[in-house]
Amino acid sequence: MKLSLVVPCYNEEYNVKDFHNAVEKAFENEKFKYEIIFINDGSTDNTMRELKDLYDYSKQNIKIVNFSRNFGKEAGIYAGLKNAEGDFVSIIDADLQQRPEYVLEMVKFLEENQEYDSVVAYQAERKEGKFLSFCKHSFYKIINRTSDVEFVNGASDFRTFRKNVIESILELGEYYRFSKGLFSWVGYNNYYMPYEVEERAKGTSKWSFWKLWKYAIGGIVSFTTAPLKIATFLGCGFSLCAFVYFIVVLIQKIFFSIAVPGYATIVMLILLIGGIQLFSIGLIGEYLGRTYVEVKNRPIYIAKEVLNNKGKKNAKKN
Repeated sequence: MKLSLVVPCYNEEYNVKDFHNAVEKAFENEKFKYEIIFINDGSTDNTMRELKDLYDYSKQNIKIVNFSRNFGKEAGIYAGLKNAEGDFVSIIDADLQQRPEYVLEMVKFLEENQEYDSVVAYQAERKEGKFLSFCKHSFYKIINRTSDVEFVNGASDFRTFRKNVIESILELGEYYRFSKGLFSWVGYNNYYMPYEVEERAKGTSKWSFWKLWKYAIGGIVSFTTAPLKIATFLGCGFSLCAFVYFIVVLIQKIFFSIAVPGYATIVMLILLIGGIQLFSIGLIGEYLGRTYVEVKNRPIYIAKEVLNNKGKKNAKKN
């Protein structure tokens, strides 16, 4: 098997067949073997029924990993990589915003350039609002200043790997997965290829601003401990300010007989310091909570069923 296409799906009933047809059309002149691995991430619509229809009639090698519930796209990517058999593995969305024609360009590039281990697609021109673009730019700026690994602004999960890179990624069995960070953490030589994002074929995006916000926070917490250091710096800073203020008040009282500010000052300081303390405890709690879940060693996903029509075709031939 030369190529595996990993396709996470969540409520994509109107897109999976169109995606399958687009792949067939793009690959119709190619002679190598490939497989399409659909991961049904606990969809609440008819995605699984549509996938089973594909499984029954498609002449291509189709795998379906059906989750027992929604575990998230990161778990879907992990499941797809774990079930991939190809020498090259591509991660691509089912909504056709990422065209399968680009996958062929990635594979061809890797074949012609042995010094590279993966091809990463990035948006040459973002088709989104200025506010969202500003938020994403700020996220990359923050995480690159605080993390030990480099995150390329605009780099997507749409990428193609050699098999050895996949093996390294699968060794990272953490429950809270931030794939962009894991891809960077394992290293290897990456080539960044610009691509143009198409309009979504059908349906609506599953990514709201709140989900993107949680995703960004998860990435920062997963790959840097800088927020914990913020609490330390704030504590030291306010302790220094409190000491200086204490000296000033003491001098005013002893040498100048100036009345020391009372109720309003005390209330303001209590509220300010109390807020800083709660903020710091919240940061510690975020890391502690993730550690608590990790030590339980729960599986990243649970597969309700796994379908593989390659075996079915071989059985028919026998």
